[in-house]
Amino acid sequence: MFMPGIGQQWAYARAKRIGHGCRHQLERNIAIPSKRKLRPSGDVLRALVETSLDDDKALDIVVIDLTGKTQMADYMVIASGQSSRQVGAMADHLCRKIKDLGVKEVAVEGVGQSDWVLIDAGDVVVHLFRPEVRDFYSLEKLWSVPDVVAGTSIGKQPMAGTVA
Repeated sequence: MFMPGIGQQWAYARAKRIGHGCRHQLERNIAIPSKRKLRPSGDVLRALVETSLDDDKALDIVVIDLTGKTQMADYMVIASGQSSRQVGAMADHLCRKIKDLGVKEVAVEGVGQSDWVLIDAGDVVVHLFRPEVRDFYSLEKLWSVPDVVAGTSIGKQPMAGTVA
């Protein structure tokens, strides 16, 4: 009786054997190293971002730890450049270094005008501003607001025109 595939299985098993006579040894499985780089951790990315911005003479570098506050990223880095040209150059240098580290998908917004450039590297989100734009949006204040428990308010004061 002919069974399809039996001959193929036998040929495969025979091809895997090494040696002669009674001592048949099976070929050892050796792990082939992957060409894919592992995604760096948030701490490694944060350190790279801080170093790159410091090398590019960024002003007022602020790192905000977002762990436990949001799931979108582990860190938010906010920095300023003296001009739109410097902000664009810092964004370009930073994107190159992040991609060289192994992060393939780096989203960049705002490079055209370079007033406010957003770089999303996954675990680290970077905001690069010109000083006037940074003062206007003041993201540091937005993310440094203390946690408010439901039903309580900070500094309760009656509104003008209301009866207390």
